Formats: sequence, C-alpha cells, structure tokens
Amino acid sequence: MATQDRLADPQHQADLLLYRLYRIHITAGRLVVHMCESEFGITRREWRILSFLAEREGALSSQLAEHAMLDRARTSRTLTSLATKKLVVRQPRPSDRREVHVFLSDEGRRLYGAIYPRVAAINRELVSGLSPAQRVQLDAMVDALQAQAGRMVAASPGAPLPQDGGE
Repeated sequence: MATQDRLADPQHQADLLLYRLYRIHITAGRLVVHMCESEFGITRREWRILSFLAEREGALSSQLAEHAMLDRARTSRTLTSLATKKLVVRQPRPSDRREVHVFLSDEGRRLYGAIYPRVAAINRELVSGLSPAQRVQLDAMVDALQAQAGRMVAASPGAPLPQDGGE
C-alpha cells in the first residue's frame, strides 16, 4: 500500500503543513514564553524584538518590525515597553528626529545573554530526536519552504505582509 502524500494532498486540517508547523511553534514555544514571562518579566514579543535588536544594534524601528514580522505600531508599542523597562535606548538621528535608532541598554544586553542560551537549548532539545543528517536536510527544506512562501506572496498582488497574529 502506497503512503499518502499528506503534504501535497491534505485530506484534513491536521495534514496541512502550516497547521503542523504552527502546532510545533505553539507547543515548544510555550517553554520560551513561560521562561520569559515568569523568570524575566518580558513577553514573547518583547523577547523577539530584544533578540533581533541584539543582532542589529542601531536598527531603525521600521527595520526591526520587518525582521520580526510585526507591524510598525506593534513594534513601536513593544519598543516603548522595553524602554520603560530600561532594556533599550532610543536615539533620534540628529539630522531627522523622526528616524530613531534603537540600541540595547547594558541591562538589555545582560538579559539577552541570560535568555538566549536557554532558548537555544530548547531548540537543541526540540531537534534532538533527529539525526545530524536529518537536521541538515530539515534546515535545507525549511529554507526552500521560506523561499517558496516569499515567491507566493510576491506573486499575489495586495497580499498583506506577514505579521505576528498573537498577543
């Protein structure tokens, strides 16, 4: 008996790739959310912005929004919250005060340094059930799927930009 290709011919919601990926994200993501909220007092969205900022110090909030796949209003609110918690510093550009560059504060860097290794450990544990060859293959497949998703959005006039639907 041939194995059904559930990805190419889904028969139920549980066969849909987006649904299956979402379930993995939500299930394993609960560990990250719980850690961030209960141990560090930040939300999932704050962590996302903080971690992107750690890789892109001095970015504009619009650049952070694009990288974090959030709309500008949510990014602005999140940056305001992070600034209130003294985790980021906003520096307006002298020639155009509407452009604000964002940097981690010393406390923001410390917090990132405390959280990131634990998030990476959750990631390692999640993929530990795969062999090294499977991990390499999955990595390549995820890249291919992301590229295809980008092409699909580009080919669909008026398609909204991907954004976080939660919180």
